[in-house]
Amino acid sequence: MKPFAYDRATHPSDIAFADAGAAIIAGGTNLLDLMKLEVMTPDRLFDINRMDLSSIQQTENGGLKVETLVTNSDLAADMRVRQHWPVLSRALLAGASGQLRNKATTGGNLLQRTRCHYFYDTAMPCNKREPGSGCGAMGGVNRINAVLGTSDKCIATHPSDMAVALRALGATVEVRKKSGAVQSLPLGTLYVLPGDTPERETVLEAGDLITAVCLPPPVKGRQIYRKVRDRASYAFALVSVAAVVEVVDGKIARADLAFGGLAPVPWRDGAVEELLIGNAPSTSLFDAAADQLLRTAKGHGGNDFKIPLARRTLKAVLEEATR
Repeated sequence: MKPFAYDRATHPSDIAFADAGAAIIAGGTNLLDLMKLEVMTPDRLFDINRMDLSSIQQTENGGLKVETLVTNSDLAADMRVRQHWPVLSRALLAGASGQLRNKATTGGNLLQRTRCHYFYDTAMPCNKREPGSGCGAMGGVNRINAVLGTSDKCIATHPSDMAVALRALGATVEVRKKSGAVQSLPLGTLYVLPGDTPERETVLEAGDLITAVCLPPPVKGRQIYRKVRDRASYAFALVSVAAVVEVVDGKIARADLAFGGLAPVPWRDGAVEELLIGNAPSTSLFDAAADQLLRTAKGHGGNDFKIPLARRTLKAVLEEATR
């Protein structure tokens, strides 16, 4: 691990002067691993654990404001979350061991880095880690990599389970900008696809800080989180589906769907939801929804199996949600 300066921040303004060589640390469950491997080598760390950002508050509209330092364990166990947003609780419990959940924070979970093998191995080419060096996964070991939203520069997947559930729930993210202004972003606009700049994963700038995630008021319908992985013990998703589905008078009235393990960002496709809404549940409808979801999917050899796996997983979730 390379030497670095260390500062304890007690207020968001304390990191306003952070530059591109600095990093923010809270739980450190991902950052410390990356620093030990010298995948990330910040010259300065801002420890935000002393900031007053650890509460879960009811909002005026009946939603929930989850501040950035709330741990994954506390969020998953919160009775309001378990009762009204159970897809989030289930995603968190599926995401990591109890020890990790006790340290991992809400903001850090959203900003964790990909688990692509080539990103973690500094001896191998990776455009995300070293722009212009190439993508080793493209023709290499890519079983865990993405089939949607990729580019010829990067096929890494986003690893968060929590973010997938939040995307299905229509959550927003509060960001304190370096200027001091507070900005509210739909979760989907926080992330950017790799395109020609895979090293840039979010719209955040140096000195920006996620201060909270806001859940909208509860909605009717069944909430399901299904995660398919190589082993049951806290592996990352090969395919995951977060779903909020409501059936009224025999027809689908709501279908909020997000997907993990398939793309460089928590994936949501409005065209799939539009196809489902207003129609009676059926095998043919679910097949059409899967066709729509996977219309641009592209495998790279080792991850070809994800395409039929995503089809089967989506259909199984929709069948369960509409019984």
